[in-house]
Amino acid sequence: MSVTTSSKVYADAASALEGVVKDGMTLMCGGFGACGIPENLIAALHASGVRNLTVVSNNAGMDGVGLGLLLQTHQIRKMISSYVGENKEFERQYLAGELELEFNPQGTLAERIRAGGAGIWGFYTKVGAGTLVAEGKETRIVDGETYVLEKGLVADVSIIKAWKGDAEGNLIYRKTARNFNPNMATAARVTVAEVEELVETGTLDGDRIHTPGIFVQRIVQGAHYAKVIEKRTVRKREETSNAVVA
Repeated sequence: MSVTTSSKVYADAASALEGVVKDGMTLMCGGFGACGIPENLIAALHASGVRNLTVVSNNAGMDGVGLGLLLQTHQIRKMISSYVGENKEFERQYLAGELELEFNPQGTLAERIRAGGAGIWGFYTKVGAGTLVAEGKETRIVDGETYVLEKGLVADVSIIKAWKGDAEGNLIYRKTARNFNPNMATAARVTVAEVEELVETGTLDGDRIHTPGIFVQRIVQGAHYAKVIEKRTVRKREETSNAVVA
């Protein structure tokens, strides 16, 4: 549909990133594996040739998919993640010393992003206490329990993906594709959102909006979505009987 012109609306992913991406920046990227990733914005980053990125993302997609595209061209210098996943190139680069990696327990990563967006410098958590996760970090004993100090995360730019959005940047996510996207929208100096459907401002149900437009500086309707399935699992349907037992 046609959407009224807004200063936040961009014609395509490349123009939405123009002037805000640069070599050496810290980037947050929404998604979990191949679910809820900003496919069009990642492709535009890949085409831009921007390099030496520090990327905050749960993982790095798959080989040749999502952030895996940027790994193949060595555009990422460091990953702050919780999972290497099914990405063999991610594993290879890390073991070969070509890629820096800061591992986080998944809940800790999510809270570090949320904290950054909420203006919280750091927080204490029991997760990781007494393990490699706590090495080099401040710890504190409270009521006999050891807590690890974790710092909030902020980025220069967040690229996120939503199901629907309006011209003012209000966003609605769909089911598990929501994942890290809402928190990342709040934790960057500039948030660029891509949506599957861009609608007129005022047409979204206010009670269903997950990310208010105040957190989004740029928005674009994605041109194409592959929606790759990371790992397809199937099982044989169980045979059921419609017989009524008296």
